[in-house]
Amino acid sequence: MNLPPRPHPCTRSPRVDRVNGWLESAWRKGISAKPSLDPDNLWSKALRDAEPAGEQGPRSPADMADFRLRLEILCESLETEARLNPLGLTMAHGQLVRAIRQRLELGTLWQAEPELLETPLAPPVIVVGHMRSGTTRIHRLLASDPALSSTRFCDSWHPLPRTPDTRPVWSALSLMFARVLDPWLDAIHPFGVTRADEELGWLATALDHSSYEAQWRIPSYTAFSEARDPAPLYREFANILRTDASWHGNANQSRVLKVPQFAEDLPALLAQFPEARVVRTRRCPSDTAASAASLVANQMAIQSDHVDFDWIESEAERKIALRQQRMDSALASFAGPLAVVDFEALNTNWEDEIGRVYGLLGMELSAQALAAMRSEQGRAKTSAHREHAAQLRKFSETAA
Repeated sequence: MNLPPRPHPCTRSPRVDRVNGWLESAWRKGISAKPSLDPDNLWSKALRDAEPAGEQGPRSPADMADFRLRLEILCESLETEARLNPLGLTMAHGQLVRAIRQRLELGTLWQAEPELLETPLAPPVIVVGHMRSGTTRIHRLLASDPALSSTRFCDSWHPLPRTPDTRPVWSALSLMFARVLDPWLDAIHPFGVTRADEELGWLATALDHSSYEAQWRIPSYTAFSEARDPAPLYREFANILRTDASWHGNANQSRVLKVPQFAEDLPALLAQFPEARVVRTRRCPSDTAASAASLVANQMAIQSDHVDFDWIESEAERKIALRQQRMDSALASFAGPLAVVDFEALNTNWEDEIGRVYGLLGMELSAQALAAMRSEQGRAKTSAHREHAAQLRKFSETAA
């Protein structure tokens, strides 16, 4: 794949500047209103398409209050710290309205069909590790196993089931727009509308910080959320998983779950799924930090004209240390099946490594699973994702 040059992690497409100009012009001429990040305004807009009773659904008053407080502090952090450009402001407004609307719609669904929340689930397989440490690779290999189940990209970001299922269409449109703005998107993370992907959208709709801190400089919100009990987020997460598994009819298959944020929140996640199997990824911290910083810089540069790459690098290092400490603490008392996967071992001989993982987890690696994994590996070899390693080498050479 021929990608345009990316000489620096904060490089962005000229299309972003054109869109910023169009938005500023439209606001100045009164063609459209400048988006607001006021929480009351965001709620009002979400309520145009959803019922207010959906705020409660099966949720406790404490969990409802947690979401409200998270929204308030996130909006304040965006207003005072993020320094968003017009496109960033528009994207932030849209994402937060969507999160509120989805929460309302899910609450309404669960009020109407409370049996969804009683869906029995097979114990999941949880992939845990910092982003860029091999979590996507091991997740995609495990998700290839027909004996297991996984979450579609479109279902992660559109968790409300619907008939007919238009979610792949909406996600395809979103990805098309994202690729227009960001020609390096697929080099950084391989996307596919119905491809197995992480459940990041489920955490985002509960206003966990992980998807937002990767786009915007919001240190106050990150600090608030890191220090806060994540239990309400994972109660919501578990209810969404039960809903998704019921809709797809695969609740009897262990779901392969993966979000890098799990590394910070394992006790809360394992409280929801105490019989889970855990796969922990391991990679050289400096390589992990360089790759993570590249991802964050790519996203932040689109939505802000004031991106500090030195700060991004230091934040990536801090985050890796935090997650390492929290994983060590949580897994020290974990008595369930656990496998640690080495990034370089996957590179050297992925079949041996995956066989070792299955043995440690007490799972059967069938011929069908291995064949499907080989197909996934073949697909990965031709993926644009391989371009990211070349970009990182060039960044390192330039810095030297």
